[in-house]
Amino acid sequence: MARIKGIRVDKAVFSLIFHDFAEIADYTRPVNTAIYKLMKRCMPGPFTFILNANSNIGRLMNTRRKTVGVRIPNNKIICKLVESIGCPIVSTSLHDDDEIVKFPTDPLDIFDHYEDKVDMIIDGGVGHNQESTMIDCTSEEPLLVRQGAGIL
Repeated sequence: MARIKGIRVDKAVFSLIFHDFAEIADYTRPVNTAIYKLMKRCMPGPFTFILNANSNIGRLMNTRRKTVGVRIPNNKIICKLVESIGCPIVSTSLHDDDEIVKFPTDPLDIFDHYEDKVDMIIDGGVGHNQESTMIDCTSEEPLLVRQGAGIL
């Protein structure tokens, strides 16, 4: 993904997609009860939570990052895929230079643009053209970093 986005792997900031909360706990440090309840209320859904990473992140992503974005999307295709392979999937948004279509979500358009750069594209239909809501939970109090599709 770093190659597709034209950035160095060690500078890349990606999120991980999980299929359940138990899997998230394998890659992050424990959170307080209030943050856990917030995450349970918002996921699955259009939210990315930034959490303190544990040492498993370094092994998984070959990085020294201390934090990681985690998601459980409300999408049965990706959640079943993650569950079937038994580990999280690294994820990022595809940004487009188009002023109107900020994120390409039509599988045919994505295929036309990226077919020579990826091994596979799964056509789950046209997606939504809005970012996830991002919440930083690396401190005691959650901090809204980016308002997106998810409403608190």
